[in-house]
Amino acid sequence: MNPLLGAEQAVLGAVLLDPRQLSHLDWLAPDHFYRPVHQALFAALRKLRSDGHPAVGADRPVPLSWVTDAAKEAGLHVRGLTPVYPHALIQACPRPEHAPVYGRMVLEGAIHRAIAQHAIRLHQVARADALQGKVEGALRAADILTGVLTDLARCWGTEPRPVGPTSAPATGPAVPPPVQADQVAEDERFLLAVLAEQPGAMEEVVDWLRPGDFADPAHGQLYRCLGALHHRGEPIDRITLLWEAQRRGLLADGTLSGEQLTAFVDGVGAGSAEWLGERVMRASLTRTAAVSARVVRALAEDEALVPGRLINYALHALGSLDEVRARWETANGTPPPDPPPPTHGPDGPPPARVHVALARSTPHPVPPSSVRPASAPTPSASRPPSRGHS
Repeated sequence: MNPLLGAEQAVLGAVLLDPRQLSHLDWLAPDHFYRPVHQALFAALRKLRSDGHPAVGADRPVPLSWVTDAAKEAGLHVRGLTPVYPHALIQACPRPEHAPVYGRMVLEGAIHRAIAQHAIRLHQVARADALQGKVEGALRAADILTGVLTDLARCWGTEPRPVGPTSAPATGPAVPPPVQADQVAEDERFLLAVLAEQPGAMEEVVDWLRPGDFADPAHGQLYRCLGALHHRGEPIDRITLLWEAQRRGLLADGTLSGEQLTAFVDGVGAGSAEWLGERVMRASLTRTAAVSARVVRALAEDEALVPGRLINYALHALGSLDEVRARWETANGTPPPDPPPPTHGPDGPPPARVHVALARSTPHPVPPSSVRPASAPTPSASRPPSRGHS
């Protein structure tokens, strides 16, 4: 059985067996469940409690109307729910008193799904922006993902804190949008030619453009050579650039050839280094957003990651995008956006949610072996609650 499916069934079975367990699950929402029928059932159970159903305050045995009324209410919002299914949920619950732990498992699955869904959305929007030469959609999707991660951290009972994983998640090679790949390469070559031939052109881009912003690694290395010449205050032209490339070993290791470098600057006309640099920067931002989204999705699909680590690793994966974005805003003179408002109040999430979320790491005291209870429990006291309904 899928562990997540078993947890969803168990928490619903626990509430059907013991309506009082709902008071320990106020932090769990219907949309935290994966299956629509489970969402409808949990919403129905909460509605029956708010409507003052007699089973909520009644002593055991729980009346059968609690189960039938829940199925009837849920059936108004979802199709395919049979009267037999709630009883199957009851059988799937080992112990009703473990409902908060089952609910925490459901919450873990919801956190993984939410992060994966928003990461997929960021990847799609970033690739669409790359095709259209835009960045606004990718930046907006990144803000949404960051806000979701921050809210989920508080929902889980921790503080969002970017932390790098010990090993990088396995992701496939990044594939740039084919329609724009040639145009990006042409912009990079034109920019390098302008920087090499126009005196003072490096001053227009050196503060915010970095070698990593170039899609072609060879172009990035050539820009690094131009930056070194500029930093040392040496003149920049095709000869000094060729000499710097040779000193850095780019000609010896095959990264560049003298003919390639000469071809970069031959026939270059007038051009704005700032305008070309912004085009290269725009492509770098959408490319970085797509790569970050793929990393976050790979993290979310790792079921072994607990939510706290997943959220912190995902925030760390978005750090490279934040760095590129800060330089993009510097190049355009746009102020950074206001941080998204927190979903919860200043006092943080409800204490019950924090208690349940942190229960996984709370040690339970073990009595010494020499200490014996005063009296052994009776068989009826140690037996789990009855599953029957009157």
